[in-house]
Amino acid sequence: MSSKQQCVKLNDGHFIPALGFGTYKPNELWCTCFRPDLVKPALEKSLKNLQLDYVDLYIMHYPVPMKSGDNDFPVDEKGKSLLDTVDFCDTWEMLEKCKDAGLVKSIGVSNFNHRQLERLLNKPGLKYKPVCNQVECHLYLNQSKLLDYCKSKDIVLVAYGALGTQRYKEWVDQNSPVLLNDPVLGDVAKKNKRSPALIALRYLVQRGVVPLAQSFKQNEMRENLQVFEFQLSPEDMKTLDHLNKNFRYLAAEFLADHPEYPFSEEY
Repeated sequence: MSSKQQCVKLNDGHFIPALGFGTYKPNELWCTCFRPDLVKPALEKSLKNLQLDYVDLYIMHYPVPMKSGDNDFPVDEKGKSLLDTVDFCDTWEMLEKCKDAGLVKSIGVSNFNHRQLERLLNKPGLKYKPVCNQVECHLYLNQSKLLDYCKSKDIVLVAYGALGTQRYKEWVDQNSPVLLNDPVLGDVAKKNKRSPALIALRYLVQRGVVPLAQSFKQNEMRENLQVFEFQLSPEDMKTLDHLNKNFRYLAAEFLADHPEYPFSEEY
């Protein structure tokens, strides 16, 4: 990582911000567009909406395909998710073709467990390996084993929900713990004279994770950039390590009936 440029180099030679701040967000291929014939049209539609010729990073949002159509969350008459049988390795081949066509600079995945990453990396004829795996990662779900695996394969771990998610009512149990209110985190923040949010972000950055700290407020964006201005001591890092509960705010239960549901594995 370059602290000067605050960027992380990807395995394809391109760079991404070491902190996804402000409105930065990778472009995503949603689960209803995993059929090979739908991948390029979905990307072209995104490019047209964004008025761009290419995107820097395009990622598969989950390893689980859903029934294609106009609805992003297709369900049957009983409200059960309509899932599909597309192999994500076939979808990946089309992402590789989009990269070759110059529509994307880098391609990655999201919410893949280590077994799924291994299967993709061992795919016969693999042309490009994913540059990143974007997963829920924060103090309560520090993803240490998945992080070690990704580092061993030169895949960057990108963290969404880095501050404990934005707690959207339709996705997150409102009785779940509020990460930024954690007393241990609060103590480390006071000791370092920083906000709990900055400590939570610094913890991830210092471990080689790229956090997405989405904010639309100028003052929050400015504060987030202070993450590069200090370091946490080994003692503080150890204290924060112990906050891990393997607790997931976003369990994607609507995909749980699929054999490729990623969160059944330990990591």
